[in-house]
Amino acid sequence: MVRGEVLRAYRDLIRATRKSFAGDNLMLRESAKEIRKKFNENRHVTSDTEIQKLLEEARTASHFISTMIVQAKLNERGGFEVKPGKEHAGATLEIPSEELLRKSG
Repeated sequence: MVRGEVLRAYRDLIRATRKSFAGDNLMLRESAKEIRKKFNENRHVTSDTEIQKLLEEARTASHFISTMIVQAKLNERGGFEVKPGKEHAGATLEIPSEELLRKSG
């Protein structure tokens, strides 16, 4: 049963990043790499308590990625647009300055 829960948590994280970072190949690649790294680091954990703690962290991360991250996209006017979806309803959005966005792009 635990193996199935771990696999589900892994898949949920990958799905969350695919949705949040759709079209951003760098973020998709790097987030998948980071998720794999974290799961591999904990591959040998056998304590049920520790496994449940790690699963809860994975669920929290998946929820955070799905509901708290919205990517800004460069529009045809040269500015950035943020289009939050219904899953972001009620969230407080922090929008970085365009200068910061240009530096990270």
